[in-house]
Amino acid sequence: MTGTSTTVSRLRAAAGDADRWVVLVVLCLSLLVVALDATVLHVAVPAVTEDLRPSAVGLLWIVDSYPLVCASLLILFGTLGDRIGRRRVLLFGYALFGIASALAATADSAGMLIAARALLGVGGAMIMPATLSILRQVFPDRRERALAIGVWTAVAAVGAATGPVIGGFLVEHYWWGSVFLINIPLMALILPAGRWLLPESRGGDDGPWDVLGALTAAAGVLGVVLGIKRIGGGEGLLDPATLVPLLAGAGLLVLFVRRQKRRTHPLIDIAMFSRPAFTTAVGCIVLAMLALVGLELIAVQYLQLVLDLSPLETGLRLLPLTFAAMAAGATGSWTLSRLGPRRMVGWGFVLTAAAVLLLTLMGQHDRPVLLTAGFVLLGFGLQSTLFGAYESMLSEVPAERAGGAAAIGETSYQLGAGMGIALLGSVMNAAYAPGLSRLHEEGVPAAAGSAASHSLGEAYQVAGRLGGPLGDLLRDTARRAFVDGLHVTLLVSAGLLLLGALAALRLPRAMDCPAVEAACREAVATVPEQVAGWESSGSAARRAPRELPPPGGQGRPVPRPARRQPAEATGSGRAAR
Repeated sequence: MTGTSTTVSRLRAAAGDADRWVVLVVLCLSLLVVALDATVLHVAVPAVTEDLRPSAVGLLWIVDSYPLVCASLLILFGTLGDRIGRRRVLLFGYALFGIASALAATADSAGMLIAARALLGVGGAMIMPATLSILRQVFPDRRERALAIGVWTAVAAVGAATGPVIGGFLVEHYWWGSVFLINIPLMALILPAGRWLLPESRGGDDGPWDVLGALTAAAGVLGVVLGIKRIGGGEGLLDPATLVPLLAGAGLLVLFVRRQKRRTHPLIDIAMFSRPAFTTAVGCIVLAMLALVGLELIAVQYLQLVLDLSPLETGLRLLPLTFAAMAAGATGSWTLSRLGPRRMVGWGFVLTAAAVLLLTLMGQHDRPVLLTAGFVLLGFGLQSTLFGAYESMLSEVPAERAGGAAAIGETSYQLGAGMGIALLGSVMNAAYAPGLSRLHEEGVPAAAGSAASHSLGEAYQVAGRLGGPLGDLLRDTARRAFVDGLHVTLLVSAGLLLLGALAALRLPRAMDCPAVEAACREAVATVPEQVAGWESSGSAARRAPRELPPPGGQGRPVPRPARRQPAEATGSGRAAR
């Protein structure tokens, strides 16, 4: 009977192990769709512009409405999932994402497409923190969780990097709306699978949900991200349309933090930020995303405008970065267990900085081997950094706070992406414009030179209108100025990455596994109780247990029962047999 019970227990445990990895597959598919949608539209912008004829502001909102809305609502839905159930929020997100994708694919005006993209952002905000918090709940063991996070981060990298490839293929062979239609069959598959396979999980029952606090956080993040994106788009910091949302957003976030400190049951435990490892991990996520998104944007411009590659060819050139990120995610658990969070994140930053410095050798002519080597190092280094940072962040918080922690991590991800475009884009513009300042001395009209100084794409348009030798001169000068600006931007990025490596020194040196250690301590603590039970159940002729030191002579001695002594030694009067 005992053997049968043991066999059944083992079978159930094996089934539970299998279920965890099936859950991971569903979560990764969810994240893949969201990450894919963040970049798939980039190469379709020219086709959208030609079909819908949006204004300059309308086109900006078509591109930015999705990440803006998604970033602003992550904290709201992350903490809501802790209260009402993460699986429930995730399933609602699936349904909303599918509906919004259908609306975006059939949009016949810029306003409808903006609204559909904003609705996609709401669905994405429901999905992203829920996937990470369910992962934290399903994988309580840190070593298994590290492997799961490695797969999770690799899938995120795959989605973001393959978005331009898939988008380029669909736009070249179909119409721009097809980049949204690919979401619908995926959601039709994931929604029933998630309802059947995903477990429901909640955080602790910490009183009523702070609706006002959640809305304050959403408005604050929206203002900050909007201001950062406007700076990245070339708007001045003192422009009222930039400065007002930036200051208002920062003020609302300060009010949100003060409100959370005063509340008995806060949405987010601000005390998490008092832990150096948690704060450092969040900062490393911001820095890593700042480098990744800013460099990818500049790399896409370089490949398309300087090397004159098509959108599909550009996406294919970026695939080595994706494959390297997948390799880093697949081996991340092994690397983390041997190097520890501090060295993994720190050396990831150093490797990425080395890749960036290697890419400064790029010029006006194609060097595919150099680009491939640089993108491989870039993908592997940044993915290692993101892996170690996410794993450290999640392991610093209890499972019941996983939704809030995941929302903070994903918000940091989005803020880093926006800051990367703003900061590195501003550096690029500042380094590019001076290279065109002397064109008027060579006969190019001042108005044409001023317009060309805004961007390389605009310089090509102006050169095409000028034509002749002056157009060729403007085009060649702008290309050289862009490459020089690219080198300056890469040097600035390398400096930021090395600062990230220094910040990583605050992370733990080794990968601790509290759950395993606690189980071991509990097992050791039960040994004296078991020995006492043996003593009380035996005859009175037993001696007290002796203590033996553990191997190596360190740690607490482990008691063991003594041998049974002869009856004469105890004075019982019985003859020993």
